[in-house]
Amino acid sequence: MAELVFVKLGGSLITDKNVEASASPEVIRRLAREVRRVRDSASDLRLVLGHGSGSFGHIVAQRYGVHRGCTDWHGYAYTSAAAARLNRLVADLFLEEGVPVVSLQPSASARCRRGELIELAWHPVEQLLQRGVVPLVYGDVALDEEWGSTIASTEIVFAYLARRLKPQRILLVGEVKGIYSADPHDDPSARLIARMCADELQAQTEGLSGSHGVDVTGGMRSKVLEMAALVREMPALRVVFLSGLEAGLLERALNDRRFNPGTVLAVA
Repeated sequence: MAELVFVKLGGSLITDKNVEASASPEVIRRLAREVRRVRDSASDLRLVLGHGSGSFGHIVAQRYGVHRGCTDWHGYAYTSAAAARLNRLVADLFLEEGVPVVSLQPSASARCRRGELIELAWHPVEQLLQRGVVPLVYGDVALDEEWGSTIASTEIVFAYLARRLKPQRILLVGEVKGIYSADPHDDPSARLIARMCADELQAQTEGLSGSHGVDVTGGMRSKVLEMAALVREMPALRVVFLSGLEAGLLERALNDRRFNPGTVLAVA
């Protein structure tokens, strides 16, 4: 039976989030090669890829307050263009490595209300999967019925798509090994949490912080809470947080459903 897996490449992994518009093409290319090898060996695996905006979209969005409504709509345009530039780079590198990605711009159809994604064209994703190619989405600007504008993070795009396409797994690939008890960049005593229960998050998320670098979508804590809500709705779903800096880890995680390279978020 074909397995559907969503894979997100975090903005902090594929860019330097502290330096505006600074990509890490060597990391992106290596990850593309890992994905290609998996596709070559597992013909029944279907993938939806996504990536964060990192230092391309987040820094511009923060500058203009796009995530909570623009006062200067030039900022919306600049943020959209910045996110699209990174997406074009990611798409080109994956295509060069033999992964047939097709970029789908979330803002072209997204409709939000107070930051919640309430409408998105998802049939193109379904149809592309049926044709054996890899849909590629990304964190993007979005129009908001109450705020005017907001940011549609890759996580909320994934959550929206997951409720309709029913993936078996979501792999969130970042720069750290998984979810820690505190920010490992700031606290040397932070410990990796191997497993988190979606129904018992309060104690486990108290030490979670925002992002290391500029992130207008709330950092790690918001990612965990968004995915936990999804897992509670879809108990069969397995969400894994892992590092993309260790060569071969994503490839192994895609190939082995039971492998836990970082943190698993599940219902029990």
